[in-house]
Amino acid sequence: MTARPARTGVWFIGARGSVATTAVAGCAAVTAGLHPATGMVTETPPFVPAGLPPLASLVFGGHDTASCPLPKRAEALAEGGVLPHGLPSAVRSELAAADREIRPGGPLPGDTRTDEELVTAFAADLTAFVRSQDLARAVVVNVSSTEPAPGPDDPRLPASSLYAAAALRAGCPYVNFTPSTGLRTPALAVAAGASGLPYAGRDGKTGQTLLRSVLAPMFAQRALSVRAWSGSNLLGGGDGAALADPAAAAAKNAGKERVLTDTLGAAPEGEVHIDDVPVLGDWKTAWDHIAFDGFLGTRMVLQTIWQGCDSALAAPLVLDLARLVARAHEAGLSGPLPALGFYFKDPDGGPAALSEQYGRLLAFAERLGEGPLAEQPLGEDSLGEDPLVEQALVEQPLGGDRLPADRVSAGHLSADGAREGR
Repeated sequence: MTARPARTGVWFIGARGSVATTAVAGCAAVTAGLHPATGMVTETPPFVPAGLPPLASLVFGGHDTASCPLPKRAEALAEGGVLPHGLPSAVRSELAAADREIRPGGPLPGDTRTDEELVTAFAADLTAFVRSQDLARAVVVNVSSTEPAPGPDDPRLPASSLYAAAALRAGCPYVNFTPSTGLRTPALAVAAGASGLPYAGRDGKTGQTLLRSVLAPMFAQRALSVRAWSGSNLLGGGDGAALADPAAAAAKNAGKERVLTDTLGAAPEGEVHIDDVPVLGDWKTAWDHIAFDGFLGTRMVLQTIWQGCDSALAAPLVLDLARLVARAHEAGLSGPLPALGFYFKDPDGGPAALSEQYGRLLAFAERLGEGPLAEQPLGEDSLGEDPLVEQALVEQPLGGDRLPADRVSAGHLSADGAREGR
């Protein structure tokens, strides 16, 4: 008799948002054979030997400050053309099961809890989820709205970092699919490195930047000089509303610019503008205008238009990442996973060109299929140095206190690290 595969938890931060809802509904639809796994890289032949957790073994839960139940959220997405009509009713039981595992997030306005109290509460929710569902492990995936980058004198950790700290405390691998801070703060850097957990991020690459990671290497390899690269994004839904905040938009654009700088050697002239257009709903339009010089200085222009549904682009990647990071944890890997840079605008190291990133992802999948990897030297394309620790060493003043790992793992975030008080 064949043993049932171990169950793997996927704990979404932003669990009632469009991306999480699409991921839960999509996983159920693919598992039931209702739709093909279009867009899921991990469902292609090179990943079969990697030992990834089957889609049918995934159990969903999460945190959110919203109260709309997942079945109702899925119905709204179907009305907007994001999900196929009829799918919400076909997978209603799976959506309801995931909704029962969603816990209140925070901090909400008026919440008087300290950072330490919030992290303790979030970690307790994670631990209870793993135990009650008899899970081998759970991967925390941040798919919440983009938050502004914190200022140097902010007295509190941003919400994304509180959830990341809770993941470390609960012993859960972590993926940051957003541009928000997450683990990338000196307050958590040393703790992340000492946690023994794998993590990946940040900012999922789904549209405009995906195209940039293909086109920018083309210009570099053909020795064409890019003079300017400008872009515009029209977004609706929650993303558009969140990115109407200039500080949040700046955090988002930093990742879009990184691929050009890393590939071309310097950032060309031009900016990316993000406009909130509520009537677009979950759909987005991205336009790029690229001015470049050819032979003998001949000036030319390439323009691209990308129109797509952000949730349908992001959901399969989120499922990919949850499975890959869960397998990495099972294999005994820890620290950043730059081999997953294929999925991110702002990855934990590695090349910027999509084709090179894909090659490293395939090599990583092959290694995952070789069994326990904790003792195997995987090379810089798989593990590399920990950029969070390097960041902490750069940003912390010499002689200043750093957050010891045991203050996260043992349940303490203090004022010199995660800044308890308001």
